[in-house]
Amino acid sequence: MDTDRIPIILLAFLLCSIVGMITGPLAGNAWPFFWRIPDLIFGRLGARLDRTHRSKADLMARGFFLTVLVIVPAAFIGVAFENISREMPVYGVTRVMLLSLLLSAGTIWFSLLKLYFAMEHNKVGQGAFYAIARTARINLAAGDDYGVTRAAITLSARSFDKGLVAPALWFLIGGFPAACTYATLAALCWRFGKNGLGSGFAAVPLALERLLGMIPSLLSALLITLAATFTPTAKLHKGLAAWFGHKNRSPYEQGGAPVSALAWALNVSVGGAVQDLSGSALKGEWVGPQGATAKLDHKHLRRAIYINVMAHILFVAVLLATYMWGGIL
Repeated sequence: MDTDRIPIILLAFLLCSIVGMITGPLAGNAWPFFWRIPDLIFGRLGARLDRTHRSKADLMARGFFLTVLVIVPAAFIGVAFENISREMPVYGVTRVMLLSLLLSAGTIWFSLLKLYFAMEHNKVGQGAFYAIARTARINLAAGDDYGVTRAAITLSARSFDKGLVAPALWFLIGGFPAACTYATLAALCWRFGKNGLGSGFAAVPLALERLLGMIPSLLSALLITLAATFTPTAKLHKGLAAWFGHKNRSPYEQGGAPVSALAWALNVSVGGAVQDLSGSALKGEWVGPQGATAKLDHKHLRRAIYINVMAHILFVAVLLATYMWGGIL
């Protein structure tokens, strides 16, 4: 772990936050820009390989083939990023700009706030939740406003984990090669994983992403739990309860500990059955305290946004503290 990379992470986070809030998500996709590369190049190939009539073993073999086909170039891209930033540092600007391609923050806030203001004024059309649907890969037009809000709240937790904490930590550990490798695995899981409820085609990338993403996921959940302390009407003791037991907790593939921590802190239920963009019915788990409401409105979304922002601030504080401690040692 190289603590000298922490200022780069902080500046890249600031850059993607500002630019994302100004421009909004590109083509409705609020995930990191880097995720678009495997999607654009290998998305159609993967869709052709993922045939539901095939046996699970065959689909897993196909998924393994696609994973290798995508991960190897991703690692080389990471090496290229390192070389470019070393040969053309431009006072560190190159490294900051390249890392910002692997992070997501401002575009998520833009999408969540757009939905919140539309719900507040009772003007929830498809344009209001288009980015949420595209980013979460859920057909929200097939559900009601409660389902839209649940999807948005879930996305706020998952994006903090997969779009910021995990790639930042892997950059801290292994530079661009590690960060690009993780980001590519996360992109494959987003594109083909179907929250772990698919045909088995994405079993390999899901397993690899879980291996690399478990520790960042727990850190994300901890920060979300602590963020509840600073959020009006959110309950810290409820958030802490999410760490104990297994009932009504989110499986890792459906968001894991960060989603559970957010649902408990807000005392709401999220998840449930949805339809993905390919038309497949996904019977997701209900996540949240026993008896919590699933009829969520813009007030619940506002509190979720508040917790999300506070979690980002806490993550920045953790990075700054780590950098200062590293300087002392």
